[in-house]
Amino acid sequence: MKLRNYFVLLPIFPLMVSGALVPVSADGDNWRDLHQEVKEGHLVGINDIMDWLEARYDGQILEVELEQDNGLIEYEVEMIGPQGQVVEFEFDATSGELLSVEGVNIEAMKKSP
Repeated sequence: MKLRNYFVLLPIFPLMVSGALVPVSADGDNWRDLHQEVKEGHLVGINDIMDWLEARYDGQILEVELEQDNGLIEYEVEMIGPQGQVVEFEFDATSGELLSVEGVNIEAMKKSP
């Protein structure tokens, strides 16, 4: 299990350091464009999304993706909860708004206010 966490967290580390999402498969300087979008305020930094999740849910982030779907740029964040449940959160990358949550036993991951 620890080996898996190492490989899963490795792609996330540059995100946490730069504040921008750096796709593992980024060609050339595409990651620089994403970083610039965050820096200019056009996209919410992944740190803000991760902070929001950490404040409200118990779990560990497994994977982060940035996708464009029908013109909407979205962060998809997959977390594993304390009971082993896997939950996917989708956020609007331009506003940081939570768009959807999918998974099993999501309520058990929610932190008390």
